[in-house]
Amino acid sequence: MVTTVNENVYSTGPIGPAIRDFPTEERPRERLRLRGARNLSTSELMAILLRTGLEGENVVAMSARLLSVVDGLQGLSRASYEELCDLKGISDAKACQLLAGIELGRRVAALEPSKAPRIGSPDDIAALYMPEMSAFDREHMRVVLLNTKNQVVGTDELYIGSVNAALVRPAEVFAAAVRRNLPAIMVVHNHPSGDPTPSPEDIRLTGQLVEAGRLLDVEVIDHVVIGQGRFVSMREKNLGF
Repeated sequence: MVTTVNENVYSTGPIGPAIRDFPTEERPRERLRLRGARNLSTSELMAILLRTGLEGENVVAMSARLLSVVDGLQGLSRASYEELCDLKGISDAKACQLLAGIELGRRVAALEPSKAPRIGSPDDIAALYMPEMSAFDREHMRVVLLNTKNQVVGTDELYIGSVNAALVRPAEVFAAAVRRNLPAIMVVHNHPSGDPTPSPEDIRLTGQLVEAGRLLDVEVIDHVVIGQGRFVSMREKNLGF
């Protein structure tokens, strides 16, 4: 469930500037044409879908705010129509545009399972998750589901807040892998402080998960801790493994 603010109110003044009113070099559509969609930030891609912002808040700034409110792209992908409409600046039309864009992305991914990212090292995990997770101001714990070819077939976000051995239930960590008969998982979480050095709790939790995985016949390939521009592979450091 995505956390939203109860703000189904819009500015009483005129709508903020449309993308066409931005300086040319700052327009997301122009940047997409010149540099390609892959080189735009998530907030810029959202801005192209939303088109207009609010009075005093351009559409790119509004998109960044919305991503912060819903805890990033993962939270946005789980939001319902009603939850989106509760966000300041999101009308019926904008909610539909976002939901349609998210669903198209899901369908494209489903069409090309052979192109799913393959994890060969901790650097691959960092490349996939660090751009988003290093910006979070709270701890997020995700479980990366892997098939027999070490391809990512899904990502479950299990915890937001303090991630430690006392709160994390192994049954929840392994539930999706067991249900889908997958052979392996990787665990990834962030440190909002920016320092990815594993804490004693991180080490304790990793050991518990590795042991639980042995019992369930699901291998824990690694536990990667993400900081600001840095990460630590706990397997490489032999912490909990």
